[in-house]
Amino acid sequence: MAKSDGQIVIKKYANRRLYNTGTSTYVTLDDLAVMVKRGEDFIVQDAKSGEDITHSVLTQIIFEQESKTGNTLLPVSFLRQLISFYGDQMQMVVPSYLEHSMQAFTEQQAQMREQINKAFGDTPLGKNLQVPLQLVEEQVRRNTEMFHQAMQMFSPFMAAPPAKETKKPEAKDIDDLKEQLRALQTKLDNLG
Repeated sequence: MAKSDGQIVIKKYANRRLYNTGTSTYVTLDDLAVMVKRGEDFIVQDAKSGEDITHSVLTQIIFEQESKTGNTLLPVSFLRQLISFYGDQMQMVVPSYLEHSMQAFTEQQAQMREQINKAFGDTPLGKNLQVPLQLVEEQVRRNTEMFHQAMQMFSPFMAAPPAKETKKPEAKDIDDLKEQLRALQTKLDNLG
């Protein structure tokens, strides 16, 4: 297997074909997306020049995922803000900020899953429980506000968006939610 520092090397040829040197097979962008989801580390190199083109290939994967699934992850407002940073003095700060934000989001998601497992254990409800969309949206809202605040620190003349008040969940709200889920579990058990 041809690897570079523990990474699988994918060669991209002029005819746009991608060759996985680790498995000695041709792959598609969809295959690379699956590799990313599995946590496999790879780089993409131009077959002729040897140039690292991983960034552009990953961007292409995102473009295809956004256009074919109908379930977009990148809202238009975010894309507009991102585009506005190109060529701006903030361009150098944005990549590391986004990287840290995604890492924090991933860690928070893992913590939520762990808390759900602790609260509901091996019950059918615990196994099938999805994190409510409202909690995820609230986290995205907080991260977006944090992003705007950070950008204002570096560019005090940037117009601030109107701030929305976010309500911190209280222990009573969480207890009420747990009680509702327990009642739902009881109903499900009675149906079975």
